[in-house]
Amino acid sequence: MAIPDPVTRGASGFNWLTVAKLFVPSALGILIFFIPVTLGGRNTILLDHMVTGARELLGGAAGLYALTLIVAGAAYPLWKGTWRRSLTDRIFTVLKLAGVAVAIMAMTGWGPGLLHEPDMLPFLFNRLVIPVGLIVPIGAVFLALLISYGLLELIGVLLQPVMRPIWRTPGRSAIDAVASFVGSYSIGLLITNRVYQAGQYSAREAAIIATGFSTVSATFMIIVARTLDLMSVWNLYFWLTLAITFAVTAVTVRLPPLSQMNNERSDGEPEAMPGKRLNTAWKAGLAVAAQAPGLHRSVALNVREGLLMAISILPSIMSVGLLGLLAAKYTPLFEWLGLLFYPFVAIWGLEDGMALAQASAAGLAEMFLPALLMAEAEFVARFAAGVVSVSAVLFFSASIPCILATSIPLSVGRIVVVWFIRVALSLMLAVPAGFLAQALSGA
Repeated sequence: MAIPDPVTRGASGFNWLTVAKLFVPSALGILIFFIPVTLGGRNTILLDHMVTGARELLGGAAGLYALTLIVAGAAYPLWKGTWRRSLTDRIFTVLKLAGVAVAIMAMTGWGPGLLHEPDMLPFLFNRLVIPVGLIVPIGAVFLALLISYGLLELIGVLLQPVMRPIWRTPGRSAIDAVASFVGSYSIGLLITNRVYQAGQYSAREAAIIATGFSTVSATFMIIVARTLDLMSVWNLYFWLTLAITFAVTAVTVRLPPLSQMNNERSDGEPEAMPGKRLNTAWKAGLAVAAQAPGLHRSVALNVREGLLMAISILPSIMSVGLLGLLAAKYTPLFEWLGLLFYPFVAIWGLEDGMALAQASAAGLAEMFLPALLMAEAEFVARFAAGVVSVSAVLFFSASIPCILATSIPLSVGRIVVVWFIRVALSLMLAVPAGFLAQALSGA
């Protein structure tokens, strides 16, 4: 790919306005999405502080705000006629309409008592729906700073030697991975979808990123670690989970169905000449900065995409998430599914192996379920459950509806196959990681 030289040579040698367009918005984006800041006794990224502030500002109206988005999300496929496109669209349209009824029950307390137990509707609505409903639109406002002014291109060329051989994705996908891990999988998917729509990712690359990098944030990992009483080994848990998550992704990209997806793109990253990687990266970033639209146009586009994603996700979280939680609590479905995973645990001779396999299967409904189900297990099983909760990446209460709300051509069937492979591989790595953590910590 030829790179136009955006640097206008003049008396001073550089067009400093173009340089500023590359670095100022990008630096602000990095500050907002990636740098933890302590405010009010909480140490987290600025975007998370903004979401917390918005929720406090809304107070009791936060629920009404979320309900408004859910109603809009249920009405949107009917208004646009997209419910006619396929059987999957028709099923999810019905589920979105059901999500409206479920959200009303969550707000009013109406309905069977079992739905209002703390781990049912209150969990879904307060711990998932409201935060996601806030973080996606607010994050979209600042997303333009990260993706529209050359940072993706500059980082992408620099990281090609790492990302392409290991994960078969462009270097720019490192931004998506970090955004998911320190911010939110919904923000990571928003970035992925925007870049895919621009033709800069192939279908296969976008699918790899969506199913392999868009995991829960580090802040949610803290909740998992606290539930499983792993905070005493937090650093071991954090780094081993990170390593296992991306090691599993390196394997899944080489297996069907991901390996068989279309890999054509219209606007790939420039390939650097030997010894000229930094120069190529610099020119690629400046080329985009020079042609970038005004900030107001970029923000407006990303806010629109963010709102569309939010209204697409929230109704599905309510209905699909509730079905999954009910199935996990009141049916043997995940116990049966867990039998398929038991061989991947049994090879390690773990005492709580069957319980771990069944809890890991329940993660398909909601990523937090393995932690809830294994909270009283012995150390290695608890550690492994905490790893699998994160490294599985895919679950029906949130991340799968997020993916289905994008333009990435992934069907429910393909997603479930990828999930199964991820959980099986994660269990094979997480159990020995638990033994290692036990040995190193003396737990």
